[in-house]
Amino acid sequence: MCTSELPRFLIGSEGGESRELDDTDMRKISGHYGEEEEEDEDQSERQIVVGICSMMKKSKSKPMTEILERLCKFEYITVVIFPEEVILNEPVEKWPLCDCLISFHSKGFALDKAVSYAKLRNPLLINDLNMQYFIQDRREVYRILQEEGIDLPRYAVLNRDPDRPEECNLVESEDHVEVNGEVFHKPFVEKPVSAEDHNVYIYYPTSAGGGSQRLFRKIGSRSSVYSPESTVRKTGSYIYEEFMPTDGTDVKVYTVGPDYAHAEARKSPALDGKVERDSEGKEIRYPVMLTAMEKLVARKVCLAFKQTVCGFDLLRANGHSFVCDVNGFSFVKNSMKYYDDCAKVLGNMVMRELAPQLHIPWSIPMEAEDIPIVPTTSGTMMELRCVIAVIRHGDRTPKQKMKMEVRNALFFELFEKYGGYKSGKLKLKKPKQLQEVLDIARQLLAELVLHNDCEIEEKKSKLEQLKTVLEMYGHFSGINRKVQLTYLPNGQPKASSEEEDALKEGPSLLLVLKWGGELTPAGRVQAEELGRAFRCMYPGGQGDYAGFPGCGLLRLHSTYRHDLKIYASDEGRVQMTAAAFAKGLLALEGELTPILVQMVKSANMNGLLDSDSDSLTDCQQRVKARLHEIMQKNKDFNEEDYSKLAPTGSPSLVNSMGVIFNPVNTCDRVHTLIKSLTCQICKRLEDPKSADLQLYHSETLELMLQRWSKLERDFRMKNGRYDISKIPDIYDCVKYDTQHNSSLGLEDTLELFRLSRALADIIIPQEYGITKAEKLDIASAYCLPLVKKIQLDLQRTHEDEAVNKLHPLYSRGVMSPGRHVRTRLYFTSESHVHSLLNIFRYGGLLNEQKDEQWKQAMDYLSAVTELNYMTQIVIMLYEDNNKDPSSEERFHVELHFSPGVKGYKDEDNAPMGFGFRPASSEVCVSRAPLEDLSQDEPDRAALTEPISIQRKSPLIRGRKAGSMEVQYCIIGSSSAQCAGLFSASFPNLRDLTRVPRKKPCSSKCVHGISVMMAATERVCVFGPCVGAGFEGCSLVPSIYPLETLHNSLSLKQVDEFLTTLCKNGSETQFKRLKSLSAMFESHSQPSIDVDNQETPISTPVRNQSASQSPWCEYPS
Repeated sequence: MCTSELPRFLIGSEGGESRELDDTDMRKISGHYGEEEEEDEDQSERQIVVGICSMMKKSKSKPMTEILERLCKFEYITVVIFPEEVILNEPVEKWPLCDCLISFHSKGFALDKAVSYAKLRNPLLINDLNMQYFIQDRREVYRILQEEGIDLPRYAVLNRDPDRPEECNLVESEDHVEVNGEVFHKPFVEKPVSAEDHNVYIYYPTSAGGGSQRLFRKIGSRSSVYSPESTVRKTGSYIYEEFMPTDGTDVKVYTVGPDYAHAEARKSPALDGKVERDSEGKEIRYPVMLTAMEKLVARKVCLAFKQTVCGFDLLRANGHSFVCDVNGFSFVKNSMKYYDDCAKVLGNMVMRELAPQLHIPWSIPMEAEDIPIVPTTSGTMMELRCVIAVIRHGDRTPKQKMKMEVRNALFFELFEKYGGYKSGKLKLKKPKQLQEVLDIARQLLAELVLHNDCEIEEKKSKLEQLKTVLEMYGHFSGINRKVQLTYLPNGQPKASSEEEDALKEGPSLLLVLKWGGELTPAGRVQAEELGRAFRCMYPGGQGDYAGFPGCGLLRLHSTYRHDLKIYASDEGRVQMTAAAFAKGLLALEGELTPILVQMVKSANMNGLLDSDSDSLTDCQQRVKARLHEIMQKNKDFNEEDYSKLAPTGSPSLVNSMGVIFNPVNTCDRVHTLIKSLTCQICKRLEDPKSADLQLYHSETLELMLQRWSKLERDFRMKNGRYDISKIPDIYDCVKYDTQHNSSLGLEDTLELFRLSRALADIIIPQEYGITKAEKLDIASAYCLPLVKKIQLDLQRTHEDEAVNKLHPLYSRGVMSPGRHVRTRLYFTSESHVHSLLNIFRYGGLLNEQKDEQWKQAMDYLSAVTELNYMTQIVIMLYEDNNKDPSSEERFHVELHFSPGVKGYKDEDNAPMGFGFRPASSEVCVSRAPLEDLSQDEPDRAALTEPISIQRKSPLIRGRKAGSMEVQYCIIGSSSAQCAGLFSASFPNLRDLTRVPRKKPCSSKCVHGISVMMAATERVCVFGPCVGAGFEGCSLVPSIYPLETLHNSLSLKQVDEFLTTLCKNGSETQFKRLKSLSAMFESHSQPSIDVDNQETPISTPVRNQSASQSPWCEYPS
């Protein structure tokens, strides 16, 4: 072959720069491999030629260039890049010669020709070529993984192949699919069988909002979008697999031979679909440590697919690691350390295989990744190790309830069908179940119309109400409706005062219908903004983060040193609050459904955050009876009443009793005001101008009238006495209308608000116990599992294997890669917040007489009238690394509290606390001005240093510095400057409003930790607003600042306190459970059901199995 006919190739020079080969180079190469090569040629001068055979886009990519430049530093290695036109157009006989071939498939690559070339020339193959056919088919990839015993998600293949009809059996139901007999409950993943097709869909359950997340190959800053479409694709072949709850992160592993693996974590593309990029436009990823088991998996994948250079995806879920994709040849995108390592491994591998007699100049440091990195702190600063918060849900629509005793056989059949006899209780929330209850109600009402004398014992009015509520909106949504059935062996224990029928013998079912209680748009905003404010609990940050509130947390989280888990009870409003909070905390974008499914764990399987409010303990029943007795007296409160009702002497209780004066007279006045309200609403309905009036959150005047009319009927019973259990509902409704529907201008609502609030301020807290002993007994019944879990969280101060650990050697710019902060967030309802607070107040944590700080805290808590929406109880654990590990001073605990959202006119009587005073900052450096924050040493994200942040002038109590006040103030475009894996971003609330943002507000510096919050777009404003809201808007009231209850507790002190509580509580619960077990077996209720997916009401209903969602995990 003539040298002039040889194509020109690129070669790496010793200096590391690529250049074109000249004629001398080509003669040398062709001479070495030509047939005329002389036997006695000096072997020491012969070069080992490494050929690069791939599409030019890959051959000239930055990672390939970086690695080839380093590979050329081996004295005896020469690199030849095959031109793309030669690969595609020339026969393999004319391809350059090489000793070692690096060749891999990508779009447009002639893999068949590469295989033929390998057969012809027989070079050393870095990546096997025949196996690359298998890597293009996900079915083959999964088959090989299974054969090798590598963990992967449970899956089934749907082959739409006319020649194999037995592999194409798909049955689709509302919340699951059945593929060839294998059932997959939502959420599940649908992947095209072709690995080249990146259109992977994740389908969400109706309980989380339904719809699907559609993943695709990255386009700009997007990698996925949310779609309301919930049905699977009907053309093409797919793999269906179980969704793995990974807490929003994926791990990508890159092998270079079986003994080397580099791993990087990134934000999951399914979370919000936004690709986070750095200032150079590259996707942000952080190197993480692989566990010993994961290193073994990497070795198996590398060997099984015969790919020396190989990338694959790991999902870390529930303490295990699963391989979900194998990509074949793949390099790390931006890591100089990896480029060095990769070139060393490949160079040494080639030299050992092809020229073992030659000296290998560049050795690899073995086990470099296992060098221990000890995190240190400077001075006397303490390191934040753990944050635990228990948070009440956000603003909701009024809850409503209707009870009726049923005896019809149809209800008993339904009770048996869904396993009600196992525990004596049944909760029906799924659309199919609610449809069945509606069908029964319709059938019984139809029979009543046809046969007035028929033996239907259910009251017609109650059945009509049951039918009306279930037919509301024209679709079912478990977020705002559910039916509970409780088995009564001997019927109702005693008839209520409104029941006139005589007691009937035999068993019956108590049917409780609940509706309302949805999280409002204002509630979403509250949760999201509090999440954003919560970032400031994690001081620090550097570079792009410096000077921006909360960016220390974003830095910490984005670098995978933040071990975050979020739990929520099974109520829809609680689940959605948790998702909205996570969105604000981690600066996510888009819909709440993907965030809910991936970030929020349901914790109702062990009673952690749920409680059955309809099954009261003996103590609660006694307390409620006493409350009823005291509140039914038609006389002024006397000293005896004060001692009976407020034995703890709580100022909030005493003040409310002073407002009420005479309970019956106050109830009379409340009832009169409710009647006045219903009359005014009726008149509005008759007014043609009000025909199309839309109230807040899509409520109509008819629905508003229904809820007030029901309260008017139920509050005053037929014997003339008042049902005080309705007082919380009355307060609930008037609070909602005062804040959200003030534009109606209804008269006397403010007086109704004032009186019902005074009554509720007594009834609600005292339902959880009147005396200290009762409060502790009831609190233990509600939240003993939560107390045990908090104790476990505090004890687990060191990371476990499931955490993404930052790799110290590859993490440039991160000062303390070994440090982790553990965050556990528990979202729940009012009952758990009351109970947990009572445990801290009355459980004997500290002696008020001996501890002045605790006495001040108790005085403050006694003055708090209401634990409103977004109430927070926060526990923070710090470690002082300068103290002896065995010393009691090593770990330091702080307890903080906020009563949540500010109520109407709360500024008139707001209790005075002592501010947010983390003692951990008192031993730090002096307070620094804002501009000094940017000069902070790199990455002190986990240290408790004081920060001063600009904030808007506070609305109330502005004289009190050092408090963490949630303020609604616009930061302008700071989100763009706040880079990181989860960059700061404002909520996407365009579905709620179109009102434009305001200009940045004025601000000033204060000491201590305060919060500047980003304003969200307004939600939905009606005419003139009352002053209860924020900046003239009544819909999104601000949130009280965090107040420090105690800032100098030791971990030992808290641990002993919780141990004693758990021991005493367990003994009490054991006795209680023993008495109940005689009647029913223990039984776990089904998993969360937060349906807000619209399901049309119909008579025919599909058969659907009720199974728990796979993403409900036991807490860890």
